[in-house]
Amino acid sequence: MITSRRSFAGALGAASYQRVKGANERLQVACIGCGIIAGHHLRHLKAAPDVDLAAMCDAYLPRAEKYAAMFNPRAKVWQDFRRVLEDKDIQAVFICTPPHWHALMTIMACAAGKDVYVEKPMTVFVREGNWVMEAVRRYNRVVQVGTQQRSLPHYQRAATDLLRGYLGKIASIRSGAVRNVTPGWGKPPDSPPPPGLDWELFLGPAPRHPHNSNRGMNNFRLQTARWFWDTDGGQQTNMGVHEMDIVLWALQVKGPSAVVSFGGRRILDDNCEVPDTQDSLFRFPGGTTAVFSYREASVGGRTIPVLWFFGTKGGMNLSREGFEIYPDSRNPEGELPGSSPRAKLEPWIEPLKMRPESSVYGGMDLHERNFLDCVKSRKQPNATVENGHYSAASCHLANLSLRLGGRTLHWDADREDFVGDAEASAMLVRPYSRPWDRELRAHNLA
Repeated sequence: MITSRRSFAGALGAASYQRVKGANERLQVACIGCGIIAGHHLRHLKAAPDVDLAAMCDAYLPRAEKYAAMFNPRAKVWQDFRRVLEDKDIQAVFICTPPHWHALMTIMACAAGKDVYVEKPMTVFVREGNWVMEAVRRYNRVVQVGTQQRSLPHYQRAATDLLRGYLGKIASIRSGAVRNVTPGWGKPPDSPPPPGLDWELFLGPAPRHPHNSNRGMNNFRLQTARWFWDTDGGQQTNMGVHEMDIVLWALQVKGPSAVVSFGGRRILDDNCEVPDTQDSLFRFPGGTTAVFSYREASVGGRTIPVLWFFGTKGGMNLSREGFEIYPDSRNPEGELPGSSPRAKLEPWIEPLKMRPESSVYGGMDLHERNFLDCVKSRKQPNATVENGHYSAASCHLANLSLRLGGRTLHWDADREDFVGDAEASAMLVRPYSRPWDRELRAHNLA
């Protein structure tokens, strides 16, 4: 454990550890946070011909040791992520921790001269996104956000070619996620941390709480840290961020102009906090509306989230399984053939399908490759920090509406503030716990 009272930024100084990255160079990569998502990344990275898995790190040291044994027994193993950032040989890090660490670790990694692949959501409150964007610009780093659908060719075609006019004017959008985990996670009592877990380090910038297995170590595959407001935002900021990212991409906007959300935790019997049932309605500049719906109940026969776009010429469903376009008739119901002005519109649309040729975990393999190539080329990756900020922030707005009792919130996306709602505006930022608040001050970010 690093025990210096100085901030980590001060310990590093202003220097960034820059190395020239040739096209044939093997990149030295570290993984911070060794849970289920990290396992997916590490399987792909282990097979990459230009990657050395140089280090594993987790606040729960046995997990880092386990993953080192699985993926590279020669990898360095650390509990404190600052050891990773101090290592001048490591060029890039994959941040796969619970979300309350994503923003600050990304800032600190950029200051240390590392390029970053950070899992989504990039933030747990809106202002964190501004801090991350400033750090990436200041330290000139490559940062890819883990909204991997942006690297799937059929999403790229849908967002850039088809949803910008092909369906006509987009009237509304529907999406959702369903994951039935009833009866819930239970109500374990607070308890001492298990051996090998640095609970203070796990909490990091989040508020202090006694150790509880549901907040941290309850069968990590279930990722129960997601269900507490201090460390995440539920499915609204989990699967919701993936879908919102595509909506913003297709509409070419930074966020909604208004949002309202209803829901609660009324299905699952446990001690978690965020909703298990939630419906959020967004209105975007230009008038398009979108709904994201989530429930911990029956999947109704389908578990893959689908985006439905409804236009004036037809509709499209879009998911990780591909897309399909359904043209409407050129003759509205009740009209004689050829009598409607719509019948004279040119061009009309044709049915169209596209399926992914191959992808792993929703395009994660393609997204990782895009990041690694950008580390070498210094080009912008497919999912920039700006993309990560806007998609997460839009979902945070929905959660703020819900926490304010289902209040309709009006949002100025250019000013990144609410219109005429001081109470909601005050919730756009949260204080970091000590000593981590010093890192923001050290970088002149807050």
